[in-house]
Amino acid sequence: MTNSSPEPVQSFDLWLTIRRYWKRELVPLLADLRLAIGLLLAIALFSILGTVIEQGQPQAFYQANYPEHPALFGFLSWKVILLLGLDQVYRTWWFLALLILFGASLTTCTFQRQLPALRWFSRTWNFYGQPRQFEKFALSATLPQASMDQLVPLLQKRRYKIFQEGEKLYAHKGIMGRVGPIIVHASMLLILLGAIWGAMTGFFAQEMVPSGETFQVRNIFDAGPWAAAQIPKDWSVKVNRFWIDYTPDGTIDQFYSDLSVLDQGGETVDRQTIHVNKPLRYRGVTFYQADWSIAAIRLRLNNSPVLQLPMAPLETGGAGRLWGTWVPIKPDLSEGVSVVAKDLQGILLVYDMQGKLIATVRQGMSVDVNGVTLSIAEIIGSTGLQIKADPGIPIVYTGFGLLMLGVAMSYVSHSQIWALKTQDNFYVGGRTNRAQVTFEREVLEILNQITPAESTTELGAIESPVV
Repeated sequence: MTNSSPEPVQSFDLWLTIRRYWKRELVPLLADLRLAIGLLLAIALFSILGTVIEQGQPQAFYQANYPEHPALFGFLSWKVILLLGLDQVYRTWWFLALLILFGASLTTCTFQRQLPALRWFSRTWNFYGQPRQFEKFALSATLPQASMDQLVPLLQKRRYKIFQEGEKLYAHKGIMGRVGPIIVHASMLLILLGAIWGAMTGFFAQEMVPSGETFQVRNIFDAGPWAAAQIPKDWSVKVNRFWIDYTPDGTIDQFYSDLSVLDQGGETVDRQTIHVNKPLRYRGVTFYQADWSIAAIRLRLNNSPVLQLPMAPLETGGAGRLWGTWVPIKPDLSEGVSVVAKDLQGILLVYDMQGKLIATVRQGMSVDVNGVTLSIAEIIGSTGLQIKADPGIPIVYTGFGLLMLGVAMSYVSHSQIWALKTQDNFYVGGRTNRAQVTFEREVLEILNQITPAESTTELGAIESPVV
């Protein structure tokens, strides 16, 4: 005779223990309003930090702006920022964990409180057939001489939906006030889902592209672990032209980039001119006009072919932006001049090898330098583009739309009225989830129109509704 193994029994006991812990400990904790408020405040705090502290910058940036001595607020140094992941707040495991935990709290609260409240409401559609049932209402009345025929038109006039069964009546209006809080919870879950999905699948990149060049997105400095599918691989972008409009006093008015989206065969599938606050969007990727630079100059020396020389940014110690290049004027490169530009308006400064200013020349003009004619054909600008993909944005926008709808619906009062006709009296009672005073006045007006002289109205304490 063999004994059965105790393992199934132990497994069953373990399952029962986990189930009891889930129902008695974990579910009440997740449904606790205090936990939800605490999580929401924590998310708000770290979101503020992610806005104040620059995100996605190289380590050298944080070392320069957040030194250890003296540390900001006495403790916030670059080491603390990198250690805690404050340079990429929205992609850290702990921020995503906060979002998931807050979502779990909202979901638990929805199933533990909101949906049961809605099911409870469906049960209140029962007709009341006993006079004692009307005693529980904060607002009730006993009318010796009244009938359903008098009450129904008055309720219809005030847009109540009426259900009648013999001498029993139930009427209600504003049912969306009950559904509104559920929609608010669902919308917040959508927003959280969109934020998490965007953090996991989105990317952020920057490109500095000279006019006339074609590029694919390569310089990615912030991307989620599942962002590979969003990075463009089968199409590219060509910068047809970049230019700047200046005001009469010489300051920058607006940047413009004429961009073409090219397929794998080099054919144009979309073309737009972008500027600040007017980006290009294609297949979920958005190109923003963010910066500019001077890439190169095109020039001639005497009757030579047009030469293109790159220009590099110069260190000015914060005194402004300058770009410069060195132009040889002898074949053996033993002598040359420095050419400096500060914008794309076409004015260039020419310095000799001792650093002395020898000429100022405009685009399309020429100047004689030690017997060599230096002609400036063109200054080539570069457009600075910020490139972003966030697949979670449509989900977040949908969530915000539902949130506004749910909040508006939640302000609608859900009012209910019951009535019962017996041999001796006519009983009326009602309640609402908000706007108690308005509802009380409405019911009193109805009762006064039924039997203004003989009605006896009993008012109880008005309790605050739980929504």
